[in-house]
Amino acid sequence: MLLSLVLHMYSMRCVLPAAVLLGSAPTYVLAWGAWRLLSAFLPSRFYHAVDDRLYCIYQSMVLFFFENYTGVQILLYGDLPKNKENIIYLANHQSTVDWIIADILAIRQNALGHVRYVLKDGLKWLPLYGCYFSQMYLVIFPEGTRYNPELTKVISASQTFAAQEGLPVLKHVLTPRIKATHVAFDSMKSYLDAIYDVTVAFEGTVDNKGQRKEAPSMAEFLCKECPKIHIHIDRIDKKDVPEEQAYMRRWLHERFEIKDKLLIEFYDSVDPERRNKFPGKSVNSKLSLKKTLPSLLILSGLTAGMLMTEAGRKLYVKTWIYGTLIGCLWVSIKA
Repeated sequence: MLLSLVLHMYSMRCVLPAAVLLGSAPTYVLAWGAWRLLSAFLPSRFYHAVDDRLYCIYQSMVLFFFENYTGVQILLYGDLPKNKENIIYLANHQSTVDWIIADILAIRQNALGHVRYVLKDGLKWLPLYGCYFSQMYLVIFPEGTRYNPELTKVISASQTFAAQEGLPVLKHVLTPRIKATHVAFDSMKSYLDAIYDVTVAFEGTVDNKGQRKEAPSMAEFLCKECPKIHIHIDRIDKKDVPEEQAYMRRWLHERFEIKDKLLIEFYDSVDPERRNKFPGKSVNSKLSLKKTLPSLLILSGLTAGMLMTEAGRKLYVKTWIYGTLIGCLWVSIKA
């Protein structure tokens, strides 16, 4: 009985973060909507400046739970980001936590409010956030779907396609798709500084037989089941990226060949001392509470204040209902 209670409490550790993150959604959307209306007759730069700040506040709260709350250790390798840049972020895709990794790097460059994502089409139907996410870009996962070692048919199909196209077959990543990367680069190249080629490995994703297993889900991550995240960064100047789609396709596959070699070293190295880390020196990067806790206090405080009055509770519920409906309508019109 006691063991069952302990196991139940352990599995409930993700409930508090989920409740706060979802519970504060109407507060964030109301703040954004109010500013959207107030700034309608102002130059767009004023709207974008405050919009980025609001987004930074929410994402900082997200990182409070995914870094400070979980206590995960972040190990950085390669070209460590220092200054704020206009970039395209290319990464391997294996978990619902992957988008958080972009935030983890962005907050260390003071660029969190500027992060945008290329997401699956279905995510635009998310309640409240869908129509907002559907406008985002910059963070790209060229594989198109998550790599899961248990989905052997998906991996086999990806490898078969690569072989048919005369491309090297990859083991720990899927064959990348070129469309989103090419469109993003072509439309942004005039003010782009670089591409960050990011390779991510979650420690603890090897079974007792030494085989790679599925990366942690968002719930598992918030239950503190991932002790370390290893992040390797290659900074590629935009002048070194081919602009023609055919050449970029080959270039992108070569970048994923490099990712694959890094992950083979991480998971499959014959030398046990070289496993569970990337080659080269690592930096243990800890996120200060000063960057995340104020956002948590602001949003949770505003949400609690709204829920303390009857009028506030009605507004809260209506925001969930009508915000979701209006968002879905807006996405349908734009589709």
